[in-house]
Amino acid sequence: MKNKIKELREKYKLTQGQLAEAVNVRRETIVFLEQGKYCPSLNLAYLVAKELKTTINDLFIFEEQL
Repeated sequence: MKNKIKELREKYKLTQGQLAEAVNVRRETIVFLEQGKYCPSLNLAYLVAKELKTTINDLFIFEEQL
C-alpha cells in the first residue's frame, strides 16, 4: 500500500525515530511503513495520521485490485 508518510514527516521536520517514538513503535516500523512493506493496524494508522496532522484517507493510498 502506498502512502505519504515520508513526505509529511519531512514536511514537519520529523525523523523516523521521532515519529516512531510519538506513536510508540520502533523506528524500523516507520521505515517499513514508508516503504509500503508493512500494513498497519487501524490504531497505528490513526496515530500516524494524527501525528502528521492528516487523515487516514489522505495518508494512505488504497489501490484496488482488479
